[in-house]
Amino acid sequence: MRWFPLLLSFALPFGSLAAKKSSTADRFSEFHVKSQASSPLKLADSSYKKLTSAPRDYSVAVLLTALDARFGCQLCTDFQPEWDVLGKSWAKGDKNGESRLIFGTLDFANGRDTFISLGLQSAPVLLLFQPTTGPHAGAGPEPIRYDFSGPQTAENVHEWLARHLPDRPHPAVSRPINYIAWIVSTVLVLFFAAVGYNIWPYVLPVIQNRNVWAGLSLIGILLFTSGQMFNRIRKVPYVAGDGRGGISYFAGGFQNQYGLETQIVAFMYGVLSFATISLAIKAPRTRDPKMQQLAVIVWGSVLVLMYSFLLSVFRVKNGGYPFKLPPFM
Repeated sequence: MRWFPLLLSFALPFGSLAAKKSSTADRFSEFHVKSQASSPLKLADSSYKKLTSAPRDYSVAVLLTALDARFGCQLCTDFQPEWDVLGKSWAKGDKNGESRLIFGTLDFANGRDTFISLGLQSAPVLLLFQPTTGPHAGAGPEPIRYDFSGPQTAENVHEWLARHLPDRPHPAVSRPINYIAWIVSTVLVLFFAAVGYNIWPYVLPVIQNRNVWAGLSLIGILLFTSGQMFNRIRKVPYVAGDGRGGISYFAGGFQNQYGLETQIVAFMYGVLSFATISLAIKAPRTRDPKMQQLAVIVWGSVLVLMYSFLLSVFRVKNGGYPFKLPPFM
């Protein structure tokens, strides 16, 4: 009988350790069962303390947020759906609890005391509590805080969790099927297919018309040869003052130009192109000799006058330009 107290004193520490292991295992089982029904778990001050209390042989990822509209936390509202997707995906892919991870959400409305005890001045805050005992025990009791910078998606948080939870299963993110988007997309595709089928007999001749393609090509050539791309890159002014109270339409030098100058040059090139096409194609097809002669004179005069004006613009751009053509000398 004298040995009984001595044996009892040796057995007490082992019994206490077994009780602690049983307690943390029961806690994980309790919260794991709840997470299978709804994940992430909706926490309050008491359940947060119970879930994160030490010792524990499991991990806890808790999002501390403020979803009430009076707080005006837009990031909280935007991130919450991503957090819910991650929590549901993880619970669905880890039914046996092999990852030993519980997801939880603590709103400020239900966890004011926790926010105060942690000294939090902003939200959202995502904390990862590592196990304090067992093979995956962390280096210290302090939780790891997620950095809310960059795109806040479920995939990014999943990558962060996988990095801090090695040697365990990491169920992939599984987003729910958006049936409304599929239905709307299908209806739109069928609608445009039906419209295209009905108007195709009218569109096909336009697409196959050489004059249409020639006109589009000419417009593109005029835009690029007049300096439109230069204006977009350099962001040049539309016009500028000439220093005497007037307006300067043309910038000096071939490395400078104004927005209005580009439009004037494009107009000149367009008139020259149209006059050349008319002399080459339209005039020879005119059967009346007098009308044909008149067309040649008119379009030839337009060609000479516009080309003379173009040469005068070149001289404005560069005073040393040697060529001239009446009447713009």
